[in-house]
Amino acid sequence: MDHTMYPPSSAELARMRRELAPKPLEAFKAFSAAVFADGALPNVTKQLIAVAVAHVTQCPYCIKGHTAEALKQGASEAQIMEAIWVAAEMRAGGAYAHSTLALDSMRHAHGED
Repeated sequence: MDHTMYPPSSAELARMRRELAPKPLEAFKAFSAAVFADGALPNVTKQLIAVAVAHVTQCPYCIKGHTAEALKQGASEAQIMEAIWVAAEMRAGGAYAHSTLALDSMRHAHGED
């Protein structure tokens, strides 16, 4: 028996999601459509942002879905990889920036102000 952490999407799971909470699903789909509609940013740019964010949030479903959608909207594979590197830098940058909290705690532990 094969068990994976992330089950593949299926019609059965989609049906369950729809039947168990139809109104929130409907609202989420409308929200998503509004967010990804062309506006000040074209959809392809929004999809590249979504690919980057999906890598930071580490959602495999979002990574796969938004990568596919970015390609469909005309993003190149190089653009997608570059967006992923931006995400990696932002994630690492967050750790670096927050090191000030640890450094401040160390300073206070030594009685310094």
